[in-house]
Amino acid sequence: MNNKINNLCATILDSIDCAVFTIDLDFKITFFNHAAESITAFKKEEVLGKYCYEVLRTNACETNCPFREALKEKAKITGRRIEILDKYYSSIPVIAGSNIIKDKNIGIIGGIINFKDITNIENLKKEVIKKFQFGDIISKNHRILQIFDILPDIAESNSNLLIEGPSGSGKEVFARTIHNLSRRKDHPFIAVNCGALPDTLLESELFGYEPGAFTDAVKRKPGRFELANGGTLFLDEIGDTSPTLQVKLLRAIQEKTIEPLGSTKSIKVDVRIICATNKDLLKLVQEGKFREDLYYRINVIKITLPPLKERKEDIPLLIQHFIKKFNATTGKNIKGITEEALTVLMGYSYPGNIRELENIIEHAFVLSRSDYIDVNHLPSEIIETDEKDRRILPLDEIEKNAIIKAITQFNGNKQKASEALGIDRTTLWRKLKKYNINI
Repeated sequence: MNNKINNLCATILDSIDCAVFTIDLDFKITFFNHAAESITAFKKEEVLGKYCYEVLRTNACETNCPFREALKEKAKITGRRIEILDKYYSSIPVIAGSNIIKDKNIGIIGGIINFKDITNIENLKKEVIKKFQFGDIISKNHRILQIFDILPDIAESNSNLLIEGPSGSGKEVFARTIHNLSRRKDHPFIAVNCGALPDTLLESELFGYEPGAFTDAVKRKPGRFELANGGTLFLDEIGDTSPTLQVKLLRAIQEKTIEPLGSTKSIKVDVRIICATNKDLLKLVQEGKFREDLYYRINVIKITLPPLKERKEDIPLLIQHFIKKFNATTGKNIKGITEEALTVLMGYSYPGNIRELENIIEHAFVLSRSDYIDVNHLPSEIIETDEKDRRILPLDEIEKNAIIKAITQFNGNKQKASEALGIDRTTLWRKLKKYNINI
């Protein structure tokens, strides 16, 4: 009877297109189906009785073995991406899983391991990354793809460009890419963070100075405008400049001449100006905090970058990009990220945008000793945020939070808040009293 059942099981397992093999507690192979033969190029007769690590020859045997984990957790393990070597030492990426095999009288007697060749999927992913990459910019977000369409035209132009977007959204990466696509690519790209220096230092940094211009000026120093001659000058956080400096910037951009500190002579410069800001410059103009003439001078062409939370479809692409980057700089060989860790990162809001995601992956690289970034490699605040977001709130608390958000968003205007919430004003007043909301 047992032989009949065993033969039936073997027939069923041989008929599926997923590779399956079984091992005993010594990790010796006891069964090897047709799909496993097809993927590994080993015949069943060649592997039965051999240790599984002698056949698959993967470093996952030491660090990421699905069966060891199933044995430890007494539970089914799925979705482990590993690489195996076939009979001819070709590397094959597979998704593997495992579970323990129990005998009702004896207990655990071995394990079953399944794996599927994902070579085609991996190749497709590489093609997708190529398709959605423009220089150093990676995206499949429709708003970014629209920018991709006009990027060559922007690069070809010599007009001043304004890039708007929140901090960490990739403004400098876009500026560098535009420079590298332009006819100025063989000349310098010079970046200045206008928000990082006080006015006096920023002026000397931009325009340079002559000997004797101030106490420590013992020799001439060229400014960033001069250093960028023939190339591109990137002025980051232009919205943080003072009205006084704005006047001098306007003259330099408009006249294409600069006057170093302590000099009476003007110097001609040929630079393309790309400015960036995380502020609403037009609002600053209306408030009298930014010169209108400078705004229109730098805003010949404008592109606006969305925050990462509005382009979450880019997160997997960016993660792979940063993994590749940190593999090159650290000498590690991390192959990817687990589904569980990716789920956490997809649910996070990223107040620091792409820069924050890059820092998260760098943090994971420091902690990871395996082939894949897992949840426990992520910063604790990310995990805590994820756990908090997954907490199911009582309906009353959800309603109260929605009312507070609406009242705050419309600056206390109850009529607009009630319209946004889809309730009449009387109902809103009743709920404000119910939840003791005083805004």
